[in-house]
Formats: sequence, C-alpha cells, structure tokens
Amino acid sequence: MRDMHDACHIAIPARDLDEAVDYYVFGIGAKMARRYDDRVTFDFFGDQLVCHLSEDIPDEAVMYPRHFGVSFARAEDFDRLLRLVEHRKLKVLAGPALRFEGTAEQHRTIALVDPSNNVLEFKNYDDPRLQF
Repeated sequence: MRDMHDACHIAIPARDLDEAVDYYVFGIGAKMARRYDDRVTFDFFGDQLVCHLSEDIPDEAVMYPRHFGVSFARAEDFDRLLRLVEHRKLKVLAGPALRFEGTAEQHRTIALVDPSNNVLEFKNYDDPRLQF
C-alpha cells in the first residue's frame, strides 16, 4: 500500500533540541523540516523522524530492544555513510561489522548513538531483497 511518496514516521526522545539538530543535520546529513519549542522534525533518508523534547532519556545507549535506522539497498550508500561517520567522528556503539557471514542474510552493519542515547543502526545486505 505504501508508495514512494509515503514516509514512515518515527518519534524519539531528545534531551536538547539544539543537540538533536546538530547531530541529525550536521552529523548524519538529515534535512530539518520543521522546528517548534517542543520538537523538531527531520527528513531522515526519506522518512519522518521527530525528536520530542523529553526528560525521559535513557541513561545509556542500549541496542536492544529499541533502535531504528536505514537498510541501504545500495552498497555505495552504506559506504558513503561510513565515510561520513569517520570524517565527522560520530559516536559508534558497534561496528562496522559483518553479520551472518556466509549465509543468505549476510550484511554489513554499524550502530551509532545520538546525543540522547538513541541507537541508530544502518545496514547493507549483500542481497538487497533480504532487507525486509
């Protein structure tokens, strides 16, 4: 039912909206769409990410059970993100790594941490049909 003009909506807590803008716009390259006193909305690789000002921030970054990100269909897009992470010295929780090596589900992955301890995972499957 979703077509290419639809966007998935993701909402996460943020302790400081200026930090969120710095990280998402100037860190990983998202585009700011709107900003209000209590939230900021980004175009996050074609989907809608909203950082809501909150005091309920995790004490530490933990991958499971909650994280979000992008499964890139093209290896060059994943490689471009890796270069950006290295160049901008973004905080890495895990990786880059190769998971499920030697299986049909083999993929590269990296987990990042934003300033509010939200975990972002980016992937690239050898077979892009397996990203779902």
